[in-house]
Amino acid sequence: KQTQQELKQYKKFDKMARKCAITLATIIILSIWGPHRNKHLGDFLKVRKWRLWDAWLRYIGFTVLQDKGNDYNKLDEMETLSTPKSSDPEFDVKTSPAIYAFVPHGIFPFALAFACLPEQGYSETWGLFRPVVATATKLFPLVRTLISWMDGVDASRSAVSRALSLSNDAGGAYRRVGISPGGIAEMFETYPKSGFHRNDEAALLKQRNGIFKLALKHKLPIIPVYCFGATKMLRRVQLPEFMETLSRALKISLCLFFGKFGLPIPFRQKLMYVVGRAILPPSEATNALTGEQFDIVVQEMHEKFCDEIVRIFNNNKEYYGWGDKTLRII
Repeated sequence: KQTQQELKQYKKFDKMARKCAITLATIIILSIWGPHRNKHLGDFLKVRKWRLWDAWLRYIGFTVLQDKGNDYNKLDEMETLSTPKSSDPEFDVKTSPAIYAFVPHGIFPFALAFACLPEQGYSETWGLFRPVVATATKLFPLVRTLISWMDGVDASRSAVSRALSLSNDAGGAYRRVGISPGGIAEMFETYPKSGFHRNDEAALLKQRNGIFKLALKHKLPIIPVYCFGATKMLRRVQLPEFMETLSRALKISLCLFFGKFGLPIPFRQKLMYVVGRAILPPSEATNALTGEQFDIVVQEMHEKFCDEIVRIFNNNKEYYGWGDKTLRII
């Protein structure tokens, strides 16, 4: 009798364990490949209209200006923006295909996040675009789901190229992406790293040719945007150099940082976006360019972009209260 009772109890527990295992496996599978991770669900939930993002905007402050490069350096409010200087009169800053390049990256890509997430932020400025995010975000289920709802694009060159090749039938942010070209590596290239001063700002751009090759391939303009204040929302503790090497190898940020009250809460820092002049690919057919000619044009676009980032930084740093700051292109 005791043996039969133990056997029944064992079967009962075994059945319960199987159910738990199946449930757990289902949750894991759904969290990785589930139907909830879909742009259309994000549209249904109206993610970009959540009050949470408006609260964030009220917390930090959000200003967008355009520096047209006039001799008198007039700063125009973005609400009056119609068309950046372009040889194409058809270009519409809110709807036309383009690559928006946000500098700098910072500990967390606040500049890119606040530019594409709150509807209040992008609807009156540069319009809707798809954010390009690090592949490592796939390791964090909640973050990955949120990015999927926003129709994010993986940072691999092939994924970005596909996003820029979509037909007009795809709807949404048609052939429009936003990227932080400095990437994760850029967060290590500033103070308190050895060789950097407290007043140094850094943009990791010298070896970043990828977006210019994509712009030339798809015949799209690159819109340079510098975000003042993005690097001051969190502070980094300098760790041994091998942590930086490991972060680059794993393509994930392995750093120690802190914010308000020593917690990972961003400091209250007003962000000021300054939009520069569009960097345009040549008007002639790029398909006819040979490998060497293609590389030359890419390098020219790259140099123009770096020069434009430095120009809009220097022209507007005093307006932001950063007159003693210096931008280093590395």
